[in-house]
Amino acid sequence: MYKLEEETEDDWWEVEALYDLCFAPGRTALSSYRLRDGVPTVAALCLTLRDTDGTLAAVIRYWPALVGGGQDVLLLGPIAVHPTRQGEGLGGLLINESLAEARRLGWERVLLVGDAPYYGRFGFRKLEGVVMPPPTNPDRVLGLALKAGAWDGVTGAVTKAT
Repeated sequence: MYKLEEETEDDWWEVEALYDLCFAPGRTALSSYRLRDGVPTVAALCLTLRDTDGTLAAVIRYWPALVGGGQDVLLLGPIAVHPTRQGEGLGGLLINESLAEARRLGWERVLLVGDAPYYGRFGFRKLEGVVMPPPTNPDRVLGLALKAGAWDGVTGAVTKAT
């Protein structure tokens, strides 16, 4: 049994420790982190998942960004599942729950940099003409429309939200 909650300020260090455990030491040098620097998260979509004894099992965060100079987009990530909990479907649970909440809140499109085979099962597809800051592999730039047609005609550079 797990408890799903919105991330709080008190969770910050523990969440960062889980990200450090799950990702390479240079994770904060990735281009997606430049889009997050100094920008507050979309707090209602940043979730923690804890087991019955309160141990942090998985986390997901979202950040606002812009595409093409003005189109709002949610930047999904990072998402992490503790190595001892991987294979239990916790990442999928966090993705599905947070995307449902994003729809409810009126967000129209989501962007991430990730593996198409994994994220494709949630409806994410490679985006053409959407450019992340270098050095991002364009084949890993994926998007999901939360509203029909939300990505139609949306192209350009991804930049920090203002």
